[in-house]
Amino acid sequence: MTDGDEIVDYPIPPVNAIQPPAEWERLRQQCPVAHVRLPSGDQATLLTRYDDVKQVLADPRFTRTADDAARVSESGGVFNSEMANSLPQSGDAHQRWRRRITKWFTAKRMIALRPGIEAMADRLVDEMIKQGSPADLKASLGFPLPVWVICDLLGVPESDRDRFAYWSDTLLNLTRYEQAEIDAAQAEFVAYMAGHIAAKREAPGEDLLSELITGTDAAGERMTDRMLVSTGMGLLVAGHETTANMIGKMLAMLLADRTHWEALLADPALVRTAVEETLRYDANPGFGMIRYLSEEVEVSGGVLLAGTTAVCSMGSANRDEAAFTDAAELDLSRSPNVHLSFGAGPHSCIGQPLARLELQVTLEVLLRRLPTLELAVAAADLRPVEGLAVGGLREVPVKW
Repeated sequence: MTDGDEIVDYPIPPVNAIQPPAEWERLRQQCPVAHVRLPSGDQATLLTRYDDVKQVLADPRFTRTADDAARVSESGGVFNSEMANSLPQSGDAHQRWRRRITKWFTAKRMIALRPGIEAMADRLVDEMIKQGSPADLKASLGFPLPVWVICDLLGVPESDRDRFAYWSDTLLNLTRYEQAEIDAAQAEFVAYMAGHIAAKREAPGEDLLSELITGTDAAGERMTDRMLVSTGMGLLVAGHETTANMIGKMLAMLLADRTHWEALLADPALVRTAVEETLRYDANPGFGMIRYLSEEVEVSGGVLLAGTTAVCSMGSANRDEAAFTDAAELDLSRSPNVHLSFGAGPHSCIGQPLARLELQVTLEVLLRRLPTLELAVAAADLRPVEGLAVGGLREVPVKW
């Protein structure tokens, strides 16, 4: 545990967009099971070592929520939302729900999606070039591409993307929004998705939600309307917010030291491993993952008691020298690269094949279209997103 009565305020902010907080290494070395104070004021236990984080994330006994779990934020948000409260969180019901979703993220489907994603990325780069240098890469490409992809997958109009962005931000709130604003946004989001589900029930399409409405799971059960709404909301938030931010962070990492960009230009075959390495190297990954421990468990840093709310810092785990050689170095050819950016075990990110595809395509298109791309500001001057559970950059100014 932390030395004496020390309690660390969490989340721990990065030094800047590229450089992680020094506390990660200190905690891994000296205090791998630490007492932390969450934005709500409640206390939890922070895990920072790779083996501990992977062990707890992969344990099927532990879920994201419980009635007596520590509150992440005083104003609720995604950790205490319609999504968290109406979807099965563990056991066979959770796995049946996951299997119905993961059918839409197979390797075969990703191959089929690639040409359309590449064409959209090219169109967005065309528009960015037309608007002229410098440009905000996040606004021009990082945000609209994942929104278009997830809207297409769910059969919802891309024209509503600005509303989705605001609804997502309020659900991902840590300290940015007040409770009344979050409640209003969530009510709007639920009403919107309920209307969309009703329309799909009347006129099904070739999209994921239409299939969920008409199909059944392995037990022959159909999703309730409440589950359908929550599934649509969850996929819409997760499907654009994290990837949109990661596109911006990935390019910032690769352009902060332009020798990385030059290496990719010289050998585009490095794109796949480069994407994995930027996911691992991310100094600003956001809050991490919560697990409520229903039973006592022993980790390398000590014993975690039943009833503990554990915060798993995948960002710190991904910089653990015990798991990664030269962990503080960005190695574009690193392989294998068993980072924990998408979690581990039965609650790992369902959409990770799609996120990987979007990141790879974005990088390939930019290398091909804008080989002279560079940051328009110093990397140290990039501004992190604040007050939300997801890590990112407010903007990514580039020139070419």
